[in-house]
Amino acid sequence: MNTENRNPETGPSPTAVASAHATVTNHPKATRRSRYTVIGGVVIVLVAGLALGVLPRLRAQTKLAAESQEVAHQTVNVTNVSRLATSVQLALPGDVRAFEETRIYARADGYLLKWSTDIGTKVEAGQVLAEIDTPELDQELNQSRAALAQVQANLILARSSAERWLGLLKDRAVSQQEVDEKTSALAAREADVHAAQANVARLEKLSSFKVVRAPFAGTITRRYVDTGALIRASSGSPLFELAQTETLRVQVNVPQAYLRDIAVGSPVKIAVAEYPDRTFDGKVLRTSGAFDAVTRTMLTEIEVPNRKSELFPGIHVDVQLSLAQANPPLIVPATAVIVRSDGLQVAEVDSANAVRLQKVQVGRDLGKSVEVVAGLEDGARIVTNPTDTLVDGTLVRIAGATQQVSASTAAQLAKR
Repeated sequence: MNTENRNPETGPSPTAVASAHATVTNHPKATRRSRYTVIGGVVIVLVAGLALGVLPRLRAQTKLAAESQEVAHQTVNVTNVSRLATSVQLALPGDVRAFEETRIYARADGYLLKWSTDIGTKVEAGQVLAEIDTPELDQELNQSRAALAQVQANLILARSSAERWLGLLKDRAVSQQEVDEKTSALAAREADVHAAQANVARLEKLSSFKVVRAPFAGTITRRYVDTGALIRASSGSPLFELAQTETLRVQVNVPQAYLRDIAVGSPVKIAVAEYPDRTFDGKVLRTSGAFDAVTRTMLTEIEVPNRKSELFPGIHVDVQLSLAQANPPLIVPATAVIVRSDGLQVAEVDSANAVRLQKVQVGRDLGKSVEVVAGLEDGARIVTNPTDTLVDGTLVRIAGATQQVSASTAAQLAKR
C-alpha cells in the first residue's frame, strides 16, 4: 500500500486529488467512442443484410414476373398473308402416248409369204411390211374378169340387135313392141357389164392387200405373225403395231380447281426419273372440254417433241404445268383456317399482339394452302397453328420474338 499520498489527519493529498480528477474527465470520452463503434457496426450489418437478402429477392421477383408474363401469353407462329404467284406450278403424273399409233390388220385371206420389218424398225409411209399368198383370191379375180368379158360380149350383141330393130321400125317392118324388147335387152346387158366391172374392181382392190404397207411413218412396236401363218381377215388378229414417236402425247388429268388457269399453248416441263439432270419441253395441245363426273378432272393432252427418240410410249413421267393467273388470289396455310359453328375464320394478330378472329371466304384448296376470296387484306399477320383457346382479344407471344418486361410491371409484381 502506498502511504506517501495519504495523511489520516489532514485528508487526501493534492496529488491524489489531481489523479482522481483526471480519471473522471477521461471516462465520458471513452463511453462516446464505444457508442459510435456500436452504431457503425449496426449500420454495416444492415447494409450487408440489404445487399445479401433484399436485392437478390428483388431480382428473383423481376425474373419471376417476366416468366409469368411469358407463361400467361400463348406462344404462336405467325405468317404474313401473301398473293399466289402469277404463274402457278402444278405437278401432275402423266402417261406417254404415241402421237399416232395403230394396229395393222390383214384384209385378204391366205398365208403369210414373208415379213420384212420387225419390232424397233423405223418405216416410212407406204413401206412394205409383209406379203400374203392368196391363191383363192387370185382365182376369184380371174373368174370375175372372165365374167366381165362374157357380159361385155353379150352387150355388143344386144347393142347390135337393138340398132338393127330400130332401123327396121322406120320401114315398119317390125312392131314397136319388138323394138322395145330389144332396147330393154340392151339396157340389161349394160347393167350386167357394170356389175361385173364392180366385182372385178372389188377383187382387184382386195388383191392389193396381199402386200401389207405402213399407213404412216413410224416405228414397229409389235409383230404378231411369222412366215407361213394362216391369215384370216375376219379373225380380228393384228399383224403389226405401228407408232409415230417423233412427237409424243402426254396425257394428264387436271383437277377442277384449275379449270380457270389451264389454257391451250401453256408451257410444260416433263421430268423423267431416268433422266434426273434434265427436263423435256412441251406445250398443252388440247383438252377434252369436259370433266369426269367421278374424279372431277379434265383430260389434257400435251405435245412433246421426241426427234432423238429419248422418250418412249407407255412410260410414266412427272408433268410440271405453268398456269398463268391474271389476278392472283390471297393464300393462307391450310392449317390457319379455323372451322367453327359460325363459319370459317382465321386468327389475325394486330400490332399489340392481340388476336382478332376474322371470318373469311375460301376459294380453291391448293393442298398445303387455300385461297382466301374475302375477309383478309394482303400482308396481314395470321396465326398458322391456332388452337381452340384463342378468342378475340387474347394476347399472344410471337414465336422467335424477344419479350421484355417493363419496370412498372416488375415493380407491381415485386409488391405482391
